[in-house]
Amino acid sequence: MGPRWKGKGSEAKALAIPISNSISNLQSSLIKSNSQAILSGCSVLLAANPEQTELLNQTCFGRPVITVDKDKQWFQFTFEEAFYLCYSLNCIKIVDSNDNVKTTNELWEYMVSKRASFCHSFKAYAHLRVKNWVVRSGCQYGVDFVAYRHHPSLVHSEYGVLVFYEGNGMNDRLRVWSDFQCTLRLCGSVAKTLLVLYVGRNGESVTGSSVSCLDGLSVDEHTITRWSPERCREDQAVVN
Repeated sequence: MGPRWKGKGSEAKALAIPISNSISNLQSSLIKSNSQAILSGCSVLLAANPEQTELLNQTCFGRPVITVDKDKQWFQFTFEEAFYLCYSLNCIKIVDSNDNVKTTNELWEYMVSKRASFCHSFKAYAHLRVKNWVVRSGCQYGVDFVAYRHHPSLVHSEYGVLVFYEGNGMNDRLRVWSDFQCTLRLCGSVAKTLLVLYVGRNGESVTGSSVSCLDGLSVDEHTITRWSPERCREDQAVVN
């Protein structure tokens, strides 16, 4: 299943402004302004200037928050988005409510304490982002993430993404064939391919206690599609 562009000229617009270029520009802008985000519960808030607002919207990091402050546009990031900007792109600092800058390991420990699966979900998120996929929450489709080839205003998402890892694997999700069928039918009804990312260990003992555990994890990709009996009928020509 290929990309489904939204309207005439969408593909040309996407080719003219690659996501990788927009992310590079965002990274430079945030570094230049020494941007600091605020850790608040299970999310992270950042005040952005007009240039950064446009770039954050282009790259689909965070969601705009409506406030009474008309001079600044605030963005709310998920843990995965915030840690990717802080750790992978190294373009923002994150502070606590007392304006103390959190170290990478302090931030990691905090996020893991709030969500035990963060280590694996971040590894999967970063795996897709590094490949220049736009990654958004997939809760409305019953998956962890959805992946877009470019900005959602230009193209429909191509993949519904489930993250498996040792410790949950098949024990909690897609336990029986009917679970597979339900998920596949749901993805198929919204024209998405089901992509399973299995986050495993590289033959090492890995714990999520520090950010260094990411080096000991690998990601295997598997796409799952429904088999159609009509594809192998006798009355169809066989191509040698």
